[in-house]
Amino acid sequence: MTSTVGVDQDFEALLDYIKRQRGFDFTGYKRPSLTRRFEKRMQVVEAESYRDYLDLLEAQPQEFADLFDTVLINVTSFFRDRETWEYVAEEILPQVVGSKGSSDPIRVWSTGCATGEEAYTAAIVLAEALGGQAFADRVKIYGTDVDGEALTSARHASFPPDQLEPVPEALREKYFEPEENGRRLVRSELRRNVIFGRHDLVQDPPISRIDLLICRNTLIYFSPRTQETILENFHFSLNESGFLLLGRSEAVSRQASLFEPVDLKRRVFAPVARVDDFRKRLLTLVRAPGEAEEVGAALVAEQLRETAFELSPVAQLIIRNDRTLAFANAQGRKLFSLGNGDIGRRFDELDASSTPLKLRSLIESAHADRRPVLVDEVAWPIGNGERRYYDVEVIPMLGVADAAGTSIAFTDITRYKNMQQSAEAVQDELASAYTQAQSQAEDLETTNEELQSTNEELETTNEELQSTNEELQTMNEELQAMNEELQAMNDELNRRTIELDRANELMDSVLGHVRAAVVVVDADLAVEAWNERAEDMWGLAANKVHGKKLLELEIGFPVVELEPLLRQCLDGEAGEEVVAPAVTRLGKPIQCRVTCTPLETPAQTRGAILVMEELQT
Repeated sequence: MTSTVGVDQDFEALLDYIKRQRGFDFTGYKRPSLTRRFEKRMQVVEAESYRDYLDLLEAQPQEFADLFDTVLINVTSFFRDRETWEYVAEEILPQVVGSKGSSDPIRVWSTGCATGEEAYTAAIVLAEALGGQAFADRVKIYGTDVDGEALTSARHASFPPDQLEPVPEALREKYFEPEENGRRLVRSELRRNVIFGRHDLVQDPPISRIDLLICRNTLIYFSPRTQETILENFHFSLNESGFLLLGRSEAVSRQASLFEPVDLKRRVFAPVARVDDFRKRLLTLVRAPGEAEEVGAALVAEQLRETAFELSPVAQLIIRNDRTLAFANAQGRKLFSLGNGDIGRRFDELDASSTPLKLRSLIESAHADRRPVLVDEVAWPIGNGERRYYDVEVIPMLGVADAAGTSIAFTDITRYKNMQQSAEAVQDELASAYTQAQSQAEDLETTNEELQSTNEELETTNEELQSTNEELQTMNEELQAMNEELQAMNDELNRRTIELDRANELMDSVLGHVRAAVVVVDADLAVEAWNERAEDMWGLAANKVHGKKLLELEIGFPVVELEPLLRQCLDGEAGEEVVAPAVTRLGKPIQCRVTCTPLETPAQTRGAILVMEELQT
């Protein structure tokens, strides 16, 4: 390990590099504990000096993640120091609520929140104190940390049973719902009022108008001067009636003029109003770019975006450029059985990369063309002979210089696909019902004639006939109602027909993307269609050959040999294959197989379809 000579200078250069490259400012942390954690990581990677470790970070940027995991120790739990939380619930929160109007917002800031247990603890305590509706309408809890992975875990709000042991059983049942994997998820009515975002206590401006600020065992990692700066920011953040809750190992002795103790045993403090408080607030705003409230707004905006992504009914995955899984919303995790441990894994290692279709080529195509790639009606067998259908859309997420990642959306269209497949059955049923109704109408007409004749001949049966006529009128009304239903079904059939027409248009589009060269000619052997593969193979654009005689074209294939095959197709017969040597537009000699199929309508043969493809040797 490095010697003491030049250690400070090399270590400070290392910290400056980390700040410039990753935005993490460790310069305010206590040097003894900070150097111990750096040296612990350096021993793992066998770096002999701080300079060697800086060179390693330059060569292997992925090492930053492991370093931050070592330096940023995330120690937290639900209801940590239960006696303190009982004091907060019984003594502090009543004062906070009492200082507010009945509809005024209550704002809580949990700094260094790690994986979110403390922020959710505050949410539970406030929900119990206010009641569910008042909590939903009035409370905003901001959980901040510099560890992005810890914040991601906090947003997922999913915890194993052992982490929930400190939570009383009644509260556990009330505020957590079980998941299939044995974990428990914070209920949405509690989770939606907790906002998580990245915030550096050293560099970023504080969040303002806070009623309860929780910073437990976070200040101990910073140097005394940095602690003073942070406490000044905390003083700015708190309302006059607010409270500061610190950890057991922390105090505000260096900033006694800013805070007065409320309960030293439980480390609860209240801000002291100062004459120069306004000047201090201005200095705080000057020290950090932008207004302090912008951080709170940014956290709200970030939470809104993440909540919308998480609750989207469409399964979505976000893939980084290094092909690792960055995010998966609730539907995406459910669809592919993903857990928190799968976030950050190589996408190629997950089933989602190849089920229900292989996505690697689609991702490459989307980034190459810089536009979304859509694959329609992808079938996914789910067992018992059943299958689901998805529209899969691969969207390149474009950054400043290049694509920043890829979004993949899986839209479940099974219901619409099943409706489309049942359209023919519905049409048959409609035809049968129409025939039956027509037959019933004819029978009704015959019956009316017979009844009319009987009425003239048998006056004595007039009362019976009147009764029969009433029954017939009822039947007629039922038939009218049936006709109305048939009309509605017919309208539905028309709508389905339009959808089928759109599907046919889509299939026409797909035909244009087949790998073989496709040429369509009319009865006079003039070119009507010439797909992209034909352009690539023979070097002639479609607009140059449209309407020209195929047998007069000068391409790398002996077209005169196709005349017998074409004549046979125009006579309505499927022609045999023709294989002949040819030369592509690039001058490559190939063996080309040509297949001809009649292009027929119900009335006549109106042309022929030629498929030209290179035979692989």
